[in-house]
Amino acid sequence: MPDSPADNPYNRNPEGRNQHKDCHCGLAAPDDERINALLVEYHRRGHVSGKQISKLLWAEHSIKMSRATVDRRRSALELKSSGITTSSLPVTVKRQLVLDQMAQDPTRRRGPKLLVEAIAREHGIHLTRCDYVTSEMRLHDPVGFELREPTAKKIFRQALVVLGPHHEWSGDGHDKLTKIGFPVWALRDVWSGKWLGIWVVPNNRLKLAIAYLYLSLVETLGGMPIQTTTDCGTETITVFGMANALREYFSPELSTNEVPAHKFLKSVHNTTIERGWLQLRLQWGDDLQWLWPKLIQQELDELRDRFNNHRVRKDRNKVLPSGVSPNEAFALHEEYSAENLLQPVNKGVVRELMVSIGGDDLIRFVSVEYAVHAQEVYDSLGIQKLTMFNVWTVFQAMLPLM
Repeated sequence: MPDSPADNPYNRNPEGRNQHKDCHCGLAAPDDERINALLVEYHRRGHVSGKQISKLLWAEHSIKMSRATVDRRRSALELKSSGITTSSLPVTVKRQLVLDQMAQDPTRRRGPKLLVEAIAREHGIHLTRCDYVTSEMRLHDPVGFELREPTAKKIFRQALVVLGPHHEWSGDGHDKLTKIGFPVWALRDVWSGKWLGIWVVPNNRLKLAIAYLYLSLVETLGGMPIQTTTDCGTETITVFGMANALREYFSPELSTNEVPAHKFLKSVHNTTIERGWLQLRLQWGDDLQWLWPKLIQQELDELRDRFNNHRVRKDRNKVLPSGVSPNEAFALHEEYSAENLLQPVNKGVVRELMVSIGGDDLIRFVSVEYAVHAQEVYDSLGIQKLTMFNVWTVFQAMLPLM
């Protein structure tokens, strides 16, 4: 008797392959926790199309799974579409979900679409936007719709022309929180609109601190863009120098005379990042005097996640991707005939540059010793999560122990 199916001369399929070439069921069992976690995460990010999830699994995780298999897995995990969920949930439950999100938006700047995305992100529950969430919001806060009506004059914008992810990064500072000691700086991918990093720092006008943030992103990604654009502030001069030096060292074939590694723009023309700050101001408001760097960075990380998963409306006049979220466009850029233009660098060289200009101390609010002690005190209180609603209570509890 043969020791294995492969040793059997009558076995016409010794490798065990079937006609479903795209199904990796043998590698990913139904109870595979990693696959299940990814499907739940995509559901949380608002993806319910088996076809789109199948593409994202391959593009982001090199997992090949057919649309049919994705649909079966989602069904087994009881990941339901908005229509089914809205019709099956009790009125009291789905109404409370909407009211809870409205309570977290005292400035009343979030419309139905943002609330739908927030509920999906926090609870993994999809509700229909047009026939339920909108009607509930109109019922409980009709004035909010009037407040969200656009009143500002529109500025004519020229179409942005970039060839793919990492062709151009747009950087800028946000000063609305500077008056209370918490300035912000960020970098955004122009082609996809994806926020690559948003940081709260002690000083977003310090040249070395901004250069450190730029280099930290280059190190994290293992590469740099073809071009970085910022406004004409003096704080970006060192970024200009670093971008040109890295380009000449790692991508000498790209002439800095023909394609500059860094370009200065007026704020009104640095549209990718400037328009992003508008959404930050609209959703947060200006009065944040009771927040601390730890909480602000946590909120910025969550905000970046929300922005990157927000699906913008389709614009047929726009050259760059629309009708999809930045994360989708970024991961599936080949579907838009785009090319990943990240220029590889040596991470070790970048790390040495970061250390040479001052290292982590450039973006610290307190000393290392104080931060370690504060974290120990915080951990001793057993706080599950720091939020805007409990930050003062946590502060009062920590103060006597510091």
